[in-house]
Amino acid sequence: MSITSPHQKRYNKTLAFMEHHLEQGSSLLDLGIENTFTPQLKAAGYQVENTQGENLDDDYLGYAKKEVDCVTAFEIFEHMLAPYNILKAIKSQRLIASVPLKLWFAAAYWNEADDWDKHYHEFEVKQFQFLLEKAGWTIQAQELWTSPDPKKIGIRPLLRYFTPRYCIVYCERS
Repeated sequence: MSITSPHQKRYNKTLAFMEHHLEQGSSLLDLGIENTFTPQLKAAGYQVENTQGENLDDDYLGYAKKEVDCVTAFEIFEHMLAPYNILKAIKSQRLIASVPLKLWFAAAYWNEADDWDKHYHEFEVKQFQFLLEKAGWTIQAQELWTSPDPKKIGIRPLLRYFTPRYCIVYCERS
């Protein structure tokens, strides 16, 4: 029996959430570079275009104006200083986005060696909801999930079984 990685569990949950809210064949603009989830989105029948690694705090206008069925943003907003700007500018009428949630028992992720690999934000659910609302989005559906890793032991790994780590939303333009 193989154990599914925490990342693959998150991908499976994300894909199930998407399939509930988006038709197969929908065109997607995925904010963020192509990654290990991209082939799974394509295999599920979505037409996916990724951004190319630009700093989306500064270089977002070209993407914001793209005509697609839905913009997706999977664990990208925490890496941006000002996610409000792109959220406000997006012309698509639908958005599916997920973010890591702030954990009271762990510090925000911060890679000292790489300026791009830091979490400038780890959201509380109400903060993420407020950001979306102020940027002109109405949340139609939301799910929270945990991220336990059965290979790790200790108090923090145990708390990850019970404390939501991710929030995903399906939004429509207000």
